[in-house]
Amino acid sequence: MLPAIAPYPLPAADSLPRNRADWQLDAPHAALLIHDMQEYFIDAFGSDSPMVATVIENIRALREAADAAGVPVFYTAQPPNQDPSDRGLLGDFWGPGLTNDGRQAIVNDLAPRDGDTVLTKWRYDAFSRSDFEEILAGDGRDQLIIVGVYAHIGCLTTATSAFMRDVKPFLIADAMADFTPEDHSHTLDFAASRCGLVTDTASAVGQLAQFARPAAPVGARG
Repeated sequence: MLPAIAPYPLPAADSLPRNRADWQLDAPHAALLIHDMQEYFIDAFGSDSPMVATVIENIRALREAADAAGVPVFYTAQPPNQDPSDRGLLGDFWGPGLTNDGRQAIVNDLAPRDGDTVLTKWRYDAFSRSDFEEILAGDGRDQLIIVGVYAHIGCLTTATSAFMRDVKPFLIADAMADFTPEDHSHTLDFAASRCGLVTDTASAVGQLAQFARPAAPVGARG
């Protein structure tokens, strides 16, 4: 029941809405959430979408910056073959959801690594029916960098939910994708004015780079 999504230009840094908040990323307090980047959802963009390729490239850059700065990486992934009692009202809007056909996997270029955390996703909000809030609090993380799909559904709902929990959401405008450019733009406008901070990949990577830890020595030269 997903629509076919046509490519559109991702938001440029000079077109982003004005933020009400003046937060800065602080790596010791931040976490990165790669939201719903499963084959099932990415298939809606068609094969070889240049927009999706750019989003994936930007997410990889953010993940590398997060790794270097000691920022933990989380994923959300909806399970396949959901029981109707688990799927609830989502079934009324989106049908039965994912099946166990392989497309439940995170796209290969962003596959989770050892040490990453994959959260089972039951609702739009990544905090719903999960221990995400407790994990973040236990590690002293009160900033959440949000990337992935779809911007106006799960990404925005999770950002709003984070805000309600006093976790500062940072939405990365060019590391998210959506149904339409209008949906994408609405997400950024709402977040910047109501619940989060909107920025772009280059700016976020630059802020995280200030916290990059020295690389471990490979070994002494003989």
